[in-house]
Amino acid sequence: MEGFVESSPSRFFAVRLPHDGDLLEAIKGFAVRMGIEAGVLWVIGAVKRATVSFYNQAEKTYSKHSFDEPMEILVCLGNVAKLKGETLIHAHIVLGNGNGKAFGGHLEKGTIIFSAEMFLLELKGVTLNRKYDETTGLNLFNFNLQNANPFT
Repeated sequence: MEGFVESSPSRFFAVRLPHDGDLLEAIKGFAVRMGIEAGVLWVIGAVKRATVSFYNQAEKTYSKHSFDEPMEILVCLGNVAKLKGETLIHAHIVLGNGNGKAFGGHLEKGTIIFSAEMFLLELKGVTLNRKYDETTGLNLFNFNLQNANPFT
């Protein structure tokens, strides 16, 4: 079901992520350590190698793509939420190689940091819970009826 939740900013973090760390795990680890249940994140920097995935909407499956070369993080945007009580990082990343070509998709484990800087904005007083959605096959935000679809 569509819907929304309203919040305001709480804490704002500027973070240098660990060299040789896994980018997805480093983001999640920081969010867990800081007790963040809802947030928005941005990352720039470079990786030694990367793994991204693409969601096939017709088949409702992900296909992974790995790049075993140094690449720049042109942009990485995402959010911090909860799925079945566990912290879930949902992030999309666009990477550029030395030839000026760009590749992107869902950030996956196996993306190894060369250098990365993250901004993380915690949302005050809310938890973004996700739930499996039959229509899309994805774990989407699950909002309650009091904030029903404002688009209808």
